[in-house]
Amino acid sequence: MTDWPFEPLAFQEKSPDEMKAAAARFYEEMRRRRTVRDFSDRPVSREIIEQALMAAGSAPSGANMQPWHFVAVGDADLKRKIRQAAEHEEREFYEHRASKEWLEALEPLGTDENKPFLEAAPWLIAVFLKKFTFNDEGKRFKNYYTAESVGIACGFLLTALHTAGLASLTHTPSPMKFLNKLLDRPKSERPYMLIVTGFPAAEAKVPVIGKQSLEHIATFFTEPE
Repeated sequence: MTDWPFEPLAFQEKSPDEMKAAAARFYEEMRRRRTVRDFSDRPVSREIIEQALMAAGSAPSGANMQPWHFVAVGDADLKRKIRQAAEHEEREFYEHRASKEWLEALEPLGTDENKPFLEAAPWLIAVFLKKFTFNDEGKRFKNYYTAESVGIACGFLLTALHTAGLASLTHTPSPMKFLNKLLDRPKSERPYMLIVTGFPAAEAKVPVIGKQSLEHIATFFTEPE
């Protein structure tokens, strides 16, 4: 029996009809979310980013260790340096690291080593994964299920940004260790993802793509009727 304090769950139950309607509304809202590569330089309030990060920080994590750190970058000079470093790695990827099959898979999306959105968008959010946590005395504690936990937090963050009315892009140049240096993060933290966010440019376009049907992505085992 644990001595850790517990409190009643603040659960708000909905009727079956309310549940179905809420699920349908959420699906329709998330269907509108698209990855954007053309951003406006229109400013976005820091308060909006802070609220989105708080939502991300509410994600579940292994043993509640919360193995993430978010660095929000709105400084133009620092965004420029991040773009330069990212494009260096992207050139290596497109010219040397990527397989022919990988490049063919990317071709319909029109991506290349040029990443102007890293400067154009008002905010870049670097997400770091923490394998270990240190207390105020410097004692090290192991974090658990770190990749799963940080992945869930990123999903929360993307959803929060979309719900707030912003566009976003997930960017993962490899390797990303340059982010540790530019953003003054310790070596014990691993760059996990770079999320670009802001308003889409007026001329922004997205590729015409489809998503797999429920029958392709899910399997149900139910009691016989």
